[in-house]
Amino acid sequence: MTKRDYDAVVVGSGPNGLAAAITMQQQGLSVLLLEAKSTIGGGMRSAELTLPGFIHDICSAIHPLAVSSPFFRHLPLNKFGLEFINPTYPAAHPFDDGTSTVLHTSIQQTAADLGIDARAYKKLMQPLYNNIDTIFPFILGPLRLPKHPLIMARFGYYALQPAAFLANTLFKTKRVKSLFAGMAVHSILPLNKPATAAVALVLMLAAHNNNWPIPKGGSQQIANALGAYFTLLGGTIETNVAVTSLQQLPTTHAVLLDVTPKQLLAIAGHRFSALYKWQLKNYRYGMGVYKIDWALSEPIPFTNAACRLAGTVHIGNTMEEIAFGEKQSWQGKHPDKPFVLLAQQSVFDASRAPDGRQTAWAYCHVPNGSVKNMTPVIEQQIERFAPGFKDCILAKHEMNSEDMQAYNANYIGGDINGGAQLITQLFTRPALRLSPYKTSAKGIYICSSSTPPGGGVHGMCGYHAAKKALKDVFNIRIG
Repeated sequence: MTKRDYDAVVVGSGPNGLAAAITMQQQGLSVLLLEAKSTIGGGMRSAELTLPGFIHDICSAIHPLAVSSPFFRHLPLNKFGLEFINPTYPAAHPFDDGTSTVLHTSIQQTAADLGIDARAYKKLMQPLYNNIDTIFPFILGPLRLPKHPLIMARFGYYALQPAAFLANTLFKTKRVKSLFAGMAVHSILPLNKPATAAVALVLMLAAHNNNWPIPKGGSQQIANALGAYFTLLGGTIETNVAVTSLQQLPTTHAVLLDVTPKQLLAIAGHRFSALYKWQLKNYRYGMGVYKIDWALSEPIPFTNAACRLAGTVHIGNTMEEIAFGEKQSWQGKHPDKPFVLLAQQSVFDASRAPDGRQTAWAYCHVPNGSVKNMTPVIEQQIERFAPGFKDCILAKHEMNSEDMQAYNANYIGGDINGGAQLITQLFTRPALRLSPYKTSAKGIYICSSSTPPGGGVHGMCGYHAAKKALKDVFNIRIG
C-alpha cells in the first residue's frame, strides 16, 4: 500500500466521528481526527451558558443509548473519568389533574401504576426485554438478515407501526397512551408516521435495562473520555479545522466524514456519481428544535412529586394534545402548547450548579429553520405543571433552529437527528445502497447520524462506517 500521511482521516468529533476514529485506531492504523470547533464533542458539549458555575448541556443531555451502545459498552471510558449517575426515575409524564405516569427501571413497577393497562404493558414489554441482547445490536446497525428472525419479527411487528395507532390499539387509558406518545416524540416525527413506535419501544427498553443515565459533570465528559482513549491508542486530534474541501486534508487511504448529506456534497460532491449526488440532494431533513437552558434558584416545583425525582420529564398532557402539536410543527406551524422535553440534571448531579441552585434544560420541536421565539410558550407549558417555575429563573440561554445549526453544522435547520427518521430513511439513510456508509467515491465514507441507526449518542454509525472502511481499504474484518 502506498505511503500516506495518515491511514485514515476522520472529519467531525461528535459521538460517531470519535467512534469511527477509535475503531480505526484500535486496528493499529494511524488516524487523524479533525474538528471545526475549539472543543471536541459535537452534540455532547457542555458549557456555562447562563451564569458562572452553572454547567449546561448544549444539546444531548440524558444518555439511555450511550450505556446501551454495543460499541461504547466495551470501551474503558470509566478509566478516563466518565461516570454516569442514575436518576430515581428515568422519566415522568405529568397531567393537568396533578397525577403523572412514571417510567420505572422495572417493567413490573411501571405496570403496577398503570391500572387496567398493566397487563397489556407487561405483555408488550416483557418478551422484548427478555430478548434485548438480540434486539439492540440488530436495530443499532444497517439493514441485514437477522440471526434470530422470530425475535426480530415480533419486535418489527410493533416497531414499524405508527405510535398513535399502536397506543390506541394496545392501551385503554390516557395515562399509558400519553406515556407511549411522549416516548415516540423522540423520533421528531408526527405520531401517525410508520415506525415512530420503534423509538418509544427502544427508549422504554433502555430504561428497563440501564435507566436513563446522566454523565457526571456534563455530556462533555463523554467526549473527553472518548478523546482521551483515542489519543492513548496513538490517535491525533486537531481542533479549529473547518473542512470544506477534500483538498484541505493530508494524504490518506480513507476519509470518514461525520457530516450530513448537505456538507458531504459541498466537501466531496465533485467525486460522486450523478445518481449518488441526486440521492443526497433529495435527502429529507426533519423538524428543528428551540432549546432553552435555565439557571434556577431551586428545583422545579412540579405539582406531582414523582416528576421532581425524574431525570427527564415529558410535558405534553394527553396523547391527543401531543400528536396535534407535533403535526402542526411538521406542517410548518408553531403550536401554542408544544410538547416539551425537559431534563433536570442538577437534581442528581450536584457538580452542575452552585450549592442550593439548579439547572434545567428543555426544547420543543419547531418547523425546520424556524427563528420564532418559543420561550414564552415553553415556559408556560412548564408552569402549567409546576406553578412557580418562572419565579425560580435566575438566568436563561435560548437557541433557535439557526443557532443550533451555527453551534453544530450537522443540525441543518435545527434538525438534531441528522435527517428525518422516516421509514424510507430508516435503514437506507442517506441513500439506497448496499452499504449506506460507502459513498460512490473510492475511499470516502459517511459516518454521521445521517446513516443507520440515526440520531443519538451511541457511536454506532461511526463504528459501522469504520468497520466497512477497514474491510474495503485495509482488508481488515472486525465484529
